[in-house]
Amino acid sequence: LKAGGVAGVCVDLILFPLDTVKTRLQSPQGFRKAGGFRGIYAGVPSTAIGSFPNAAAFFITYENVKSVLHHDSSSYLSPATHMVAASLGEVVACLIRVPSEVVKQRAQVSPSSSTLQILSHTLYHEGVQGLYRGYKSTVLREIPFSLVQFPLWESLKDLWSWKQGHVVDSWQSAVCGAFAGGFAAAVTTPLDVAKTRIMLAKAGSSNASGNVLTALGGIWRTQGLSGLFAGVVPRMAAISLGGFIFLGTYEKTRQLLL
Repeated sequence: LKAGGVAGVCVDLILFPLDTVKTRLQSPQGFRKAGGFRGIYAGVPSTAIGSFPNAAAFFITYENVKSVLHHDSSSYLSPATHMVAASLGEVVACLIRVPSEVVKQRAQVSPSSSTLQILSHTLYHEGVQGLYRGYKSTVLREIPFSLVQFPLWESLKDLWSWKQGHVVDSWQSAVCGAFAGGFAAAVTTPLDVAKTRIMLAKAGSSNASGNVLTALGGIWRTQGLSGLFAGVVPRMAAISLGGFIFLGTYEKTRQLLL
């Protein structure tokens, strides 16, 4: 819990400006109208509050599921174990992440409004379910992302450990995390764009229904391939750096605590 929480807070706050740029590139009104480079920390209170419990929930689930499944699995089944553990971790973590993400993204494209105003407006007009708009699309983004990132991260660590004859250091784990995160970020960007459009959609619009395929179809018809991969560079940069900081900090903190 502590290791995951510390890692989550570090990466979310350090890389918040890149996340804001990515969100504004993906927003339907376009980068400049969404705020450009102004108010680059808009929405940061929502992230600051949600990042610790979100990351802690993920790693508690991930480590516990992994330990349970490892008892009955052979080494060749390790990637499947990591996939299942990461997927379940994401489903649990999204219960905390999605409300925080909804408020954060709406604040990022409306830098003149405070986080509290965004939260109050969402609750008044849409109720609690408004805070969970995009839950399905977020899970549908996070599970494929984790299916790529975590088995790749674990495999790279195992390979590096085997090559050097001892368990990887925390900085080496961070390097593996950066590579795994950047690759996973690139291949799942269309799902991230769809999730952003759903969360930012006006109540009552077609995207507000939360249908990922409808959102992807609309982006493809209006903007083509470039629209589906909007924000891919800052997303890859943020998640590569994030993977380095997040997974490196997690490993180091866990080593210190245990």
